[in-house]
Amino acid sequence: MFSNIGIPGLILILIVALIVFGPSKLPEIGKALGSSLREFKNATRDIVSDADDKNKNV
Repeated sequence: MFSNIGIPGLILILIVALIVFGPSKLPEIGKALGSSLREFKNATRDIVSDADDKNKNV
């Protein structure tokens, strides 16, 4: 998904985020994004493991 962005694209995105949100909000946004991604990853892992368990019982 992010393979086509590259380093210059990431730097540009970070600069725009810094301008839009300001330096005081960026750590809060990063922390919220990280916890959301972690929660999504755990939920996905639970769904996959439930599906695997269900397939083993069939």
